[in-house]
Amino acid sequence: MRCGFVALVGAPNAGKSTLLNRMVGAKLSIVSPKAQTTRMRILGIVMQNQTQILLMDTPGIFKPKRKLDEAMVASAWLGAAEADITALLIDVSSGLTDETLKIIEKLKENPKRIWLILNKIDKIPAQKLLPLTEKIANILPFEESFMISARTGDGVTDLLNQLAEKLPEGPWLYPEDDLTNLPDRLLAAELVREQIFLQTYEEIPYGTTVETESFKERPDGSIRIDAVIYVGRANTKAIIIGEKGQKIRAIGEKSRKELCRLLDRPCHLFLNVKERKGWDSEKARLHAIGLDLT
Repeated sequence: MRCGFVALVGAPNAGKSTLLNRMVGAKLSIVSPKAQTTRMRILGIVMQNQTQILLMDTPGIFKPKRKLDEAMVASAWLGAAEADITALLIDVSSGLTDETLKIIEKLKENPKRIWLILNKIDKIPAQKLLPLTEKIANILPFEESFMISARTGDGVTDLLNQLAEKLPEGPWLYPEDDLTNLPDRLLAAELVREQIFLQTYEEIPYGTTVETESFKERPDGSIRIDAVIYVGRANTKAIIIGEKGQKIRAIGEKSRKELCRLLDRPCHLFLNVKERKGWDSEKARLHAIGLDLT
């Protein structure tokens, strides 16, 4: 028996959440085309052979501008520090950006095992991959390297098999049929936030957070979920609600369908939008989404 933690780190939009979901085989981490979608560490549990692989999807690492950003970046580095293996994901279609180079320099201070994962290989010619790998190896020594596409699944099984072989021996930390350690109420809030990312534009998603106020099982076995969407400005609230409530209804309907699929039971979702200036600097708000201010 083997068991160990693997931290997925990298710049925003490197594909960490997509890879986590692909490896777990279920949608645990929300995904959108916009950068900085993930705000907290999300644990995905994968059973591969006789190994329990504990995958940590971390927020993308970037230059923070506000308290929320600082907490997100701190969470990512804490995940790397606590892991048995740190897996550095690089979007090969973007190459070695300044953002990625800064992450690499920071990882050089970490004496732990580092694996390189070149992601999105379906987006560039194959002959460009080896030179990129060599360029990174000259800056940061890594134990293993993999070329994958988290979107298509190409190379992911090999990555899982290698992790299963190389993680330390030890007892499993979770029941083998668990997929995550996150409570359902937190997953519900994240699925609502994903729909805000997918159905609004520009900076709107970054000015919002979602908290589940109530999560109750009804006598018929269905779940009633009451969630509040906090926004920083009145005009953001108006956009989230939409004309005659059309936008908030669409967000709720798409979120409810995802929740029914994830929880495998009927769900009744009720959303409320509240203006709360400065929510992204409040300790209680950040703690509710799994972050802590230092």
